[in-house]
Amino acid sequence: MLLLCLSRKWGSAGLLAYAATVAAAPAAVPTMEAAVAEAAREALQQQAERDGLLAPDIEVSVSPVGTKEAPRCAQAPLVETMENRFASRMRFSARCPGVDGSRTVFTVRGTLSAEVVVAAATVPSGKPLAASDLTLDRRDISSVPDPMSSIDEATGQAPMRPLRPGQVLQKRLLAAPVLVKRGEVVVIEARSGPIQVTASGEALEPGRQGDVVRVRNVNTGKIIRARVVDTGTVQPADMP
Repeated sequence: MLLLCLSRKWGSAGLLAYAATVAAAPAAVPTMEAAVAEAAREALQQQAERDGLLAPDIEVSVSPVGTKEAPRCAQAPLVETMENRFASRMRFSARCPGVDGSRTVFTVRGTLSAEVVVAAATVPSGKPLAASDLTLDRRDISSVPDPMSSIDEATGQAPMRPLRPGQVLQKRLLAAPVLVKRGEVVVIEARSGPIQVTASGEALEPGRQGDVVRVRNVNTGKIIRARVVDTGTVQPADMP
């Protein structure tokens, strides 16, 4: 409706001149608060992409440190990151380009939420996770380091401490499950081409897949170094 009225009032030539004026008008210079907010959102977006988060949602709140009001700049402010390890507590500084003077420091409180893997039930430490133990849920993970977003990635790993229902899974709290426990009877497998020989052994120390542990051959009493290959199964470490 506005363009129709302008066309009737100014004609085609006037309308084109108006459009050219609008296009040439300089964009408004962002305030320091706006520039810092954009830098904080970009940092949190990069974190979300780095962690592979599903459907991330980001909010930020910016306030200058102290009571000093942030100055207005003639050009877009220059923003530097001071601390952004945790989304809920970040610090940035901003200054006007080409102007001598101190920087203005801002605190930023960000909120980062996403769909992450959480425990669907109580899981004891050391128990390999099954898909039925896990579910996806949207959570505020602003203060949760390295959350997991893939149930498939978590399945088969074991928590190093008990998980409670609804707890967000973190990569640092998971490890490969213990497949051989100290003192338990294991199968010692030795293969040479099509020939396979097995013997009973006693594990003298625990191990995860790929670990080399000491095993006593039950029949001979000899202690060998063996590589854990599966639950309760080892192979001589010197076997190719």
